[in-house]
Amino acid sequence: MIFEVLKILSEEVENYIGSTVKMENVAMLDSQSDNPPNLGNKVLLTLLNINEEMTMKNFPNQSIRGNRLETRPRVINLNLFILFCANRTSYDQALIDIANIIEFFQGKKVFTQSNTVYNHQSVELKNIDNFRFTVELYTPTFEELNYIWGSLGGKQLPSVLYKLSLVQIERDTVLGQSGQVVETKTDSHLKQ
Repeated sequence: MIFEVLKILSEEVENYIGSTVKMENVAMLDSQSDNPPNLGNKVLLTLLNINEEMTMKNFPNQSIRGNRLETRPRVINLNLFILFCANRTSYDQALIDIANIIEFFQGKKVFTQSNTVYNHQSVELKNIDNFRFTVELYTPTFEELNYIWGSLGGKQLPSVLYKLSLVQIERDTVLGQSGQVVETKTDSHLKQ
């Protein structure tokens, strides 16, 4: 679900700003590999961090289907921290791209399958049918920002960070089934 959510976001932002948005590790910009990716003059989307939403951890993992009680693995709710950075030859264009990204998320904070346009027939997105997540601006301190760019190993580019909340990972496996209690009987002949 992580890939699918980021793919949907990159397509939505790309459609809004009218520029190429590529999902790529921004650390690859200064890559010394033999075959570095072509990341010039694009907006890059990078996943920085994943953490579990602990407040959603205690929901039940049992449900009734027909007359059977099914136990499934617990749903994992994640928060994703993503970075959009504008790797442009023109600093002016980089700032315009970042401003447009902020404007896009100002107008659309909640993403669901009903309010989001994506290619339902795409092989990459075939496993996604029901989703809901929110996007909010994340503002690190100067120290945190310096650490982020230092750990990415590259020069700092015009960028903006967002927190995606409640991305759900759910394994469609039944761990166990049992019959549902539908009737109880009491013995009226109690021993004294």
